[in-house]
Amino acid sequence: MAPYEALYSRKCRIPLYWTELSENKIHGVDLIKETEQKVKVIHDSLKAASDCQKSYADLKQKDIEFEVGDKVFLKVSPWKKIIRFGRKGKLSPRFIGPYEIIERVWPVAYRLMLPPELEKNHNVFHVSMLRRYRSDPSHVITPTEVEIQSDLSYSEEPIRILAREIKKLRNKKSL
Repeated sequence: MAPYEALYSRKCRIPLYWTELSENKIHGVDLIKETEQKVKVIHDSLKAASDCQKSYADLKQKDIEFEVGDKVFLKVSPWKKIIRFGRKGKLSPRFIGPYEIIERVWPVAYRLMLPPELEKNHNVFHVSMLRRYRSDPSHVITPTEVEIQSDLSYSEEPIRILAREIKKLRNKKSL
């Protein structure tokens, strides 16, 4: 009988490549040989499907390695009602940090130097929880002193314009 029949005690409605054992009345050694052949065919087809899926998954997989002293961001769990690393909510950041790698514990686990407010958390993380920190000096803005006037107001001036766009609505142009 087919594995489906053995499992569910009824015939499968989808035509499979099985001969009807009940009609042929096969007994003894022939039944065992035919069953072994069918199991081998099933095993081979499952292996072929698994190999095909593995080849697609291997294309997306990449080995991530960090060195001691590198800086990395730490992934924060986005689950609701879980306060891990002191941050919670829909708009909380997905990654926090950067933190420095102190030690490589396993090929896929690293120990981080966490700040004192995160000491209650374990400091060893899997590489899937880490993202490389690439510092860009253009992102750093030096703070300037704000001159507060006597009525507690101040004037704001833009540092730089990042993008400009002209919108055309019918016959009108506007910035």
